[in-house]
Amino acid sequence: MTDTATTYDFLIIGAGIAGASAAYELVRGGATVLICEMEDQPGYHATGRSAAIFTESYGNDLIRAITSASRAFLENPPQGFTDYALLSRRGALMVADKSCVDKVAGAIGDKVIAVDSAEIERLSPLVRPEFSLTGAWEEGASDIDVDALFQGYLRGFRQAGGELVTGAEIQALRRTRANWQVDTRAGSYSAAIIINAAGAWADQIAEMAGTKQIGLVPKRRTALTVDPGQSPAEWPLTDGADESWYFKPEGGDLMISPADEVPSPPCDAQPDEMDIALCIERIEAATTLKISRLVSKRAGLRSFVADKSMVCGFADDVDGFFWLAAQGGYGIQTAPAMAQITAALANHREIPAIISAFGVSADQLSPKRQTL
Repeated sequence: MTDTATTYDFLIIGAGIAGASAAYELVRGGATVLICEMEDQPGYHATGRSAAIFTESYGNDLIRAITSASRAFLENPPQGFTDYALLSRRGALMVADKSCVDKVAGAIGDKVIAVDSAEIERLSPLVRPEFSLTGAWEEGASDIDVDALFQGYLRGFRQAGGELVTGAEIQALRRTRANWQVDTRAGSYSAAIIINAAGAWADQIAEMAGTKQIGLVPKRRTALTVDPGQSPAEWPLTDGADESWYFKPEGGDLMISPADEVPSPPCDAQPDEMDIALCIERIEAATTLKISRLVSKRAGLRSFVADKSMVCGFADDVDGFFWLAAQGGYGIQTAPAMAQITAALANHREIPAIISAFGVSADQLSPKRQTL
């Protein structure tokens, strides 16, 4: 489809959780919005490969604030958004061996309490005693129904008149006097503002647009699922304080990961055999699991900038180019607040007070900040 007669208010590049949620908020505010997705289906990359956890003790202070600001939406989404609960209580447990006891102490806060080895054994019985000298327990951590959240955003977007084109890999971006001309594999389009929500490809999109890149580094993370030999339904997400392994119930199986962060070019990430072996080695060292067979394996790219905060705001060297990138490993749990922030900033408004009250400012997210 080619539509250069229509000039959209916003053309969003990328139909992952970032692009879909921002599109939902923008179109509900009365804007005309087109999403261009390079794959044949939305949510194919990082969104569809998430660990699906909501935790307010994960990431730096800004990430934690944006996560907390997202809780209200996830607990009480708008009427008609979904027929399913978006959050279900899981809990998150950090455990330490003798090498990283201090890291557990540093994690204790208003949402996280200290627990001893006996409580660790009760909560997460797979962990070996030498890896459970002390722990940090976040009772409020929850599973996220990622599909319900993602489909709710897409459905609401379409119902409000938004348009989505798949198979629309960007081929060229040209800025005219007032608009962007966007050539894709599916056709050509015109928009006043481009929102770059292209995930691991965001810096490539910036280069095509002639704007300064942000130094984005996609990093591969591996996830395997195994049969633990017993029901894991009541176990929390459990991770080592040294950030070298974690596990989490997933369906009737157990998802395990070496918490790897391997720099990668933008791609359809696949698990590497060495990372699979490393994952099994680390999980068997920290737990009583003996892994002889994998149920499934996957990998995804988590994209970071230098300060590990997200990037959201207008570029200062090209008109009408808006960044929504560098979600790292936090894109799902921060999507509600980041979508509202994007809708405000892209319309040259202040961040909503309900979000800024958590200590979130536009300067912290700006692509012009000095910490990139």
